[in-house]
Amino acid sequence: MRNMGGMGGMGGLMAQAQKMQQKLAKVQEELKAMEFTGEAASGAVKATITGGHECRKIEIDPKVVDPEDIEMLEDLIVLAINNAEAVCREKSEAAMRQAVPLPPGMKLPF
Repeated sequence: MRNMGGMGGMGGLMAQAQKMQQKLAKVQEELKAMEFTGEAASGAVKATITGGHECRKIEIDPKVVDPEDIEMLEDLIVLAINNAEAVCREKSEAAMRQAVPLPPGMKLPF
């Protein structure tokens, strides 16, 4: 029976890993429902995305709409979406680190 202690330890590790995986899955589902907003040109163009990376909304201040320079507006929209993606990524990583604390230097996903 004494040798079974090693197996119990391994079983305990597996159970712990499974709990951690369940926590991460829960956090990922919660993040998918959240919305993240990024902006460009000091807020003149805003993009809102979900944690599932679905674009939900684009807001454009009429002052930045120049019919003679549509390319600039297109660039501002791209910048706002990319900024929203960066916000989403930062918040997602922070939420996952809070759910499953990791040693310094270790990154998600494993």
